[in-house]
Amino acid sequence: MIKSVLLKVIVIGRFFKYNFYMWNLLMSVKQVFYNLGFFAKTLKGVGYFIRHSQASFRILIMQILFTFVHALGISTFLALAIGAAVNIIGLPFLTMLNQQQLIYVLLIMFITREFGPLLTAVIVIARSATAIATEIAGMVISHEVEAYISVGVDPIEHLAVPRFLGVTISLFLLNIYFSIFGLVGSFLITRLFNNIPADFYFTSLLSNLYIKDILLSVSKSIAFGAIISMGAVIQGFSVERASTEVPVAGLKAVSSCLALCTVVNVLLSVIYYIV
Repeated sequence: MIKSVLLKVIVIGRFFKYNFYMWNLLMSVKQVFYNLGFFAKTLKGVGYFIRHSQASFRILIMQILFTFVHALGISTFLALAIGAAVNIIGLPFLTMLNQQQLIYVLLIMFITREFGPLLTAVIVIARSATAIATEIAGMVISHEVEAYISVGVDPIEHLAVPRFLGVTISLFLLNIYFSIFGLVGSFLITRLFNNIPADFYFTSLLSNLYIKDILLSVSKSIAFGAIISMGAVIQGFSVERASTEVPVAGLKAVSSCLALCTVVNVLLSVIYYIV
């Protein structure tokens, strides 16, 4: 009798566990399709925004100002730090192997291809993703989004599109600035240890820099900009009515954007090295 009851409990428990996993899987698939639909609607609204939305143009300018201009300080520091680390750690080791010319390959690999796009993405996630998610979540809680809808204004075109464009453009520009400043700043660091002529340094650097390196860096920056802007906006719109959901939306935006950017960074790097 006891064994029969325990067997029924186990069967029922496994049934609910299976249904719980299936429900989570269904919700995950539903969320993926929702995100793709939201992204498609945002892309569709870009053309309308460029042609007609002068009212939202100020949001675009302010987003670029906050995401790009205000982040130049920390980007400068990180670019110099990466360039200095590559030179200080790599140059003595390569000198021991009589392979000093490989320092230029390492600089391009770390600054232009790998760390440049990813570190600028982390900067934007820490600063802009949280700001965008909490701002839009606050607008949802305070019924501002409903007010836009009531007067015939599409909240995606007015709120999502300028932030999507602003973050993507800003991350693209920030990545270029990081690469240029990192490579130039590494020359200043190198001059502290070795009196290398500027023409020799930059000639050697450019001879190891290929179009495919630039394309990979640009592709990563654009992909990261789209991921961060869409992730933050979607998390902001996902809140319902409680004010306690606002900081949660900011935290979810940071974690989801960071995870997706890391995965995309690895995938693009793998494709680059395979092709």
